[in-house]
Amino acid sequence: MNNAAKRSILRWIHLIFAIPIVGYVYSPFEELPNYAPVARFVSIPVLILSGFWMYAGVFFAIIGVALWLSAYYLSGYGAAILSQVALFIARKTWLVIRVRHSK
Repeated sequence: MNNAAKRSILRWIHLIFAIPIVGYVYSPFEELPNYAPVARFVSIPVLILSGFWMYAGVFFAIIGVALWLSAYYLSGYGAAILSQVALFIARKTWLVIRVRHSK
């Protein structure tokens, strides 16, 4: 499979799994418990996986999803978001170090 087809598939997966998030955000307050498990444990990890895969590759995507799920499970949304920020900082640091060593 060529890169264009893979990227198109990942883009469609990303768009389709964003639909439950929109339903979660715009649903009435009484119906939030119905959407919450799907949004937390299916839609968001699939969005992270497909988005990071398109952005930086499958290895980075798997690490991102594992960090998100473990941080959310252990400490909640705040820790999960901070784990993603730390992952991006670590990736950027690794890329800078790799470029400096190649010179």
